Amino acid sequence: MGGFKKLISLEKKPIKGLLWAEWAMLAYMLLTFTIIFFTYTKLHNPESMIYGRLRILVTILAMWAVYRMAPCRLTLILRVTVQLAMLSWWYPDTYEFNRMFPNLDHIFATWEQQLFHCQPALLFSKAMPWAWFSEPMDFGYAIYYPMIAIVLLYYVFKEYDQFLRATFIVAASFFIYYVIYIFLPVAGPQYYYNAVGLDQIAQGIFPNVGNYFADHQEALPSPGWTDGIFYQMVADAHHTGERPTAAFPSSHVGVSTILMLLAWRCRSKRMFCCLLPVYVLLCLSTVYIQAHYVVDVFGGWFSAIIIYPTLSLCYRPKKRR
Repeated sequence: MGGFKKLISLEKKPIKGLLWAEWAMLAYMLLTFTIIFFTYTKLHNPESMIYGRLRILVTILAMWAVYRMAPCRLTLILRVTVQLAMLSWWYPDTYEFNRMFPNLDHIFATWEQQLFHCQPALLFSKAMPWAWFSEPMDFGYAIYYPMIAIVLLYYVFKEYDQFLRATFIVAASFFIYYVIYIFLPVAGPQYYYNAVGLDQIAQGIFPNVGNYFADHQEALPSPGWTDGIFYQMVADAHHTGERPTAAFPSSHVGVSTILMLLAWRCRSKRMFCCLLPVYVLLCLSTVYIQAHYVVDVFGGWFSAIIIYPTLSLCYRPKKRR
């Protein structure tokens, strides 16, 4: 009861202005509005992209107004939660931009072949097709968004004074990855392998498909035990929200690595140790289900160790009045 009272108690000194995470979203919105302006005639759905951004802008202002009318922890958490939920809208939006550019998967598949002398994304699931292995892989991939919620909820209840910092780092990291995806059109194995044919991939032939993905979104079926609960969750998520975009670097790996760094920073050994095996499964699963090349995983790790300290240095607590 005392915890709930803290949530609804009005703050004597509410936060002024927008949150850092909201400024990160507005910066990304401004950048993409600019891109839409200069590429309007090349885009497939510029009107819906503009209307979507206007709706998000109205939502941000509405949540700010709710907090100002009743400034308390609950409305602040709700304000942040709504913004984080909108990240799922921004993700497929990157496809609307990068479909204007020639696809680069042939380059990344070639790098993969040169590094490993094979295509791990093609062979991993074939080598481990069993239900007892594929279900944990699908679980690892499906736990991505719950993992974000777990870490941020810990900050809400255990380190509330650092909650806004953590949410800024998570939200801003997503937008950094989205900027990369706009200008780096890599679809990933599930799309590229399907486009060129598994026979050519197995022979080490990686043709340039050019602008093929501008009008094609067909992907290979997810490998593994098709009757599994987590398999169905991943398959449904791919069917509704996946696009041939956002392969390099892997934001699944990058953001989850940042979450592990946030868990390490708050010095909760129990949470860190509980999340560690889930994190390992998540990193492996991105290749197993053919969403990413191994080089995408490397890119996720490398980008995370740059993004996390950079955003940590950028953040400054908002003043309260």
